[in-house]
Amino acid sequence: MKRALALLLACGLLPGVTAGSSFAADKVIIKMAGMKPDGEPETLGMRKFGEILKELSGGKYEVQVFPNSQLGKEDAYIASTRKGIIQMCATGTQTSAIQPSMAMFETPMLFDDYAHARRAMNGGKTFDLITAGFTEKSGMRVLNAFPLGFRHFYTKKPVQTIDDVKHLRMRVPNIPLYINFAKECGISGQPMPFAEVTGALDQGVIDGGDSPLSDIVSIKMYETTPEITLTGHLLVIHSLYINEKFYQSLPEQDKQWVNEAAKRSADYVWDLVEDVDKQAVKTINEAGGHVSEPSPELRKFMQDAGMRSWKLFYDTVPNAKEILDSAAAYRETK
Repeated sequence: MKRALALLLACGLLPGVTAGSSFAADKVIIKMAGMKPDGEPETLGMRKFGEILKELSGGKYEVQVFPNSQLGKEDAYIASTRKGIIQMCATGTQTSAIQPSMAMFETPMLFDDYAHARRAMNGGKTFDLITAGFTEKSGMRVLNAFPLGFRHFYTKKPVQTIDDVKHLRMRVPNIPLYINFAKECGISGQPMPFAEVTGALDQGVIDGGDSPLSDIVSIKMYETTPEITLTGHLLVIHSLYINEKFYQSLPEQDKQWVNEAAKRSADYVWDLVEDVDKQAVKTINEAGGHVSEPSPELRKFMQDAGMRSWKLFYDTVPNAKEILDSAAAYRETK
């Protein structure tokens, strides 16, 4: 009997018990995968979710966080979550491969600032419109949306005018939307992994790139490209996803705990990222970098370029106009 029980435990076939967990019927292990290293807003939010869920459930749930792609690259751990091999993951617009509307979480020039985005995403209609039908297609439920930061230009020379932007050679992620937006700005977009940016700058292959301030600071990008222009042209948004079969297997009270933990952990990240940006600007300036705001003319130019790039969504997302109109409705009137 003991031998059979041990075998069932190792295979995770006993309800409420997973391999490696303590033997208790009310103890549930949730494995959650992410791509960012420890200390990054995404990972801090994942850990905060676990802390809150453990507190709400009186210790019934233990969330094991695997950051920094420990369980594979994004496509691999997304597939594992869909299959129920793991219960949860954190990711961004990689899920647009399943449903194109998910790419609209990162629409260029959609949000004026964090407050605008937060109203649209944190319980707002825009979030609901983007994710509508995703659970049925993917087998995963989108629990929340939280920012990793607005993307800003980092360049060797100042970017002050429209002419300064045109013909820049900039690194861009190898994502059609990013490449198209760069083209609309008159930028020569050079798709490449982020890890190759430093070498490309040293060799003169590119003039700069764009990233959230936290990334610019983490690898001291301001040492080789000291001009940081706060274009804020695209907000990087990620979410927590949970396997739908696992979620539906939970008692109603437990689902409420999961939902509450997701909401509170997202709120934590929204507050955190604003503070991270403020500290990043201070760090860059103190290190000899130069942080500047784009001129009104340059911002208008980029807004127009962003709107032209939206054509990709009109071609692939049936409710794209409704999503864009919804986001605009959360804009604060001045």
